[in-house]
Amino acid sequence: MKKRPPLEKLKHIQLLLLDVDGVLTDGSLIYNDDGSETKIFNARDGLGLKLVMKAGIKVGIVTGRSSKALYHRCDDLGIRYIFDGVRDKAMMLEKIVAQTGVGAHNTAFVGDDLPDLPLMRRAGLSIAVADAHEIVRENADWTTLASGG
Repeated sequence: MKKRPPLEKLKHIQLLLLDVDGVLTDGSLIYNDDGSETKIFNARDGLGLKLVMKAGIKVGIVTGRSSKALYHRCDDLGIRYIFDGVRDKAMMLEKIVAQTGVGAHNTAFVGDDLPDLPLMRRAGLSIAVADAHEIVRENADWTTLASGG
């Protein structure tokens, strides 16, 4: 059974942070012959993120991987806060708070895999996608109905 979003926590969210692989994509990694990486994003997520930003909530990315495709997608959506190549996502939160002016308690984070857990535990609202690792779902405040991507 999926957890329902905690409404009291939702009221205070001013910043939505997202992992990429497994959250904004289905988790597949596609490498081209030249070694470049291809990512497949869902257009529906894009509309949802634009609506979140239109509602006044800042949106940012926190991911362990780096790719030009991610920067193109963020540019297309108007996402300004991109933290890629991050090895310790929880430690990155201090930098994100300083850059955005939004406290950790007013931040939501969407993750899917074990490296996301430390940041999920520090965020005001932790969200797991439906097909996230079982431990991530167990530790999330809320699990979405939709899978990543």
